[in-house]
Amino acid sequence: MPIGRKVWAIAEGYIPGSSHGPEPALTSHEAACLLNAGDRDAHIEIMLYFSDRDPVGPYRVVVPARRTYHLRFNDLQEPESVPRDTPYSSVITSDEPIVVQHTRLDSRQAENALLSTIAYSEA
Repeated sequence: MPIGRKVWAIAEGYIPGSSHGPEPALTSHEAACLLNAGDRDAHIEIMLYFSDRDPVGPYRVVVPARRTYHLRFNDLQEPESVPRDTPYSSVITSDEPIVVQHTRLDSRQAENALLSTIAYSEA
């Protein structure tokens, strides 16, 4: 039986505009950890939603079968870079069941903050 779902949402997104500490390890970032435990590659699309402008996307990534991929939203460039210091939400869709976990590293000061939570999955 496959593990995961095909539609996920991360309602809380924000990439701080500054960082404290060596890059890239301590660069402030948002990430989605994508687990594809299935036997087929997962083709994934990500849409970003904002409070004051139209959505952006889709951003596309592939997670090979039986692999995990740690996707930093900071690294997304096409169709455009994800803005810093701007709240956003994301919807992640996949053609294969996957599991999504959301993580943020906020290193704007020396006392770093890290949060992680499972994303919301549509049954």
